[in-house]
Amino acid sequence: MGNIYRFFILSFLVPLIGISQSETFSNPILPSGADPYSTFHDGYYYYTNTLGNKLVLWKTKNLTNIQEAESKTIWTPPEGTMYSKEIWAPEFHIIDGKWYVYFAADDGNNRNHRMYALENTSEDPFKGEWEFKGKVSASPDRWAIDGNVFQYENELYMIWSGWEGNANGQQNIYVAKMTNPWTIDGNRVLISEPSYVWEKQGDLNDEINPPHVNVNEGPQFLEHNGKVFIVFSANGCWTDYYSLGLLHFTGGDVLDPAAWEKQPKPIFTKSEENSVYAPGHNSFFKSSDGNEDWILYHANSNPGDGCGGKRSPRMQKIKWNDDGTPNLGIPVSEKMILKIPSQN
Repeated sequence: MGNIYRFFILSFLVPLIGISQSETFSNPILPSGADPYSTFHDGYYYYTNTLGNKLVLWKTKNLTNIQEAESKTIWTPPEGTMYSKEIWAPEFHIIDGKWYVYFAADDGNNRNHRMYALENTSEDPFKGEWEFKGKVSASPDRWAIDGNVFQYENELYMIWSGWEGNANGQQNIYVAKMTNPWTIDGNRVLISEPSYVWEKQGDLNDEINPPHVNVNEGPQFLEHNGKVFIVFSANGCWTDYYSLGLLHFTGGDVLDPAAWEKQPKPIFTKSEENSVYAPGHNSFFKSSDGNEDWILYHANSNPGDGCGGKRSPRMQKIKWNDDGTPNLGIPVSEKMILKIPSQN
């Protein structure tokens, strides 16, 4: 009788548990994966993150279930080129019905990092061929990583993190207009450099990283109700102070530095209470029904984890302040159970 009773209870509860698990999740969504990026298209989330030696694309109906998603290596670099090594922060974009992936790469020497692009004319990025379009560079041609492409008033632009000269003094945010998805038109324009104390926190002095953390990187275009923003990462990723800042476009010319106003305080920082450190290098996406805005970012679970493989992708819903600026809240604990993005 007891066995029959247990069978009845399990038969009743298992479906409910399954439903509960499919409608909720907790961070991180993968055990490792820096610089996460997601694009929603035609019923699927397409996801990628930094792997260093190749470009991989994941495809899933439920981004919180990315561990079980279909994946495909869409490009492995040829040996012996200026873009064979250190492939960082890839992003997939759909422009004029074609797929493009932007990424930073070098020849094994960080000083030679530049942005590159691939194109796929197939509607399904898991099909067709990915054509290498070459280097995406502005004038002057300097160190560049973390490219993000956006359209504004029928014009195409790229924003990225770069050095002013040929030496690593600090990382700034630049913008330039594009004539097509793989060609920058004209000179780059400086729109942000580390200026506040919270963009220069921490210190590290070794042979790999210079003894400073004056970093602005990972810029991401964000538009909401007619207002335009760039969310960027500040400080060295090797510090626990890695965080997000905000640039607000006040109107006029995107290429006018005076049109970009930096918020004096960071909008997303570490939470020691929630055991989330160095949150940053984010992207944004909407729920499949278009009703919710979400942030996708990487962070560490312990202090001092730095820039290595311990960085893991996390996601949480964001809100909007009365003045129209994004309210990212605080990084949620790994113990918190969250509802998945709303669906159709």
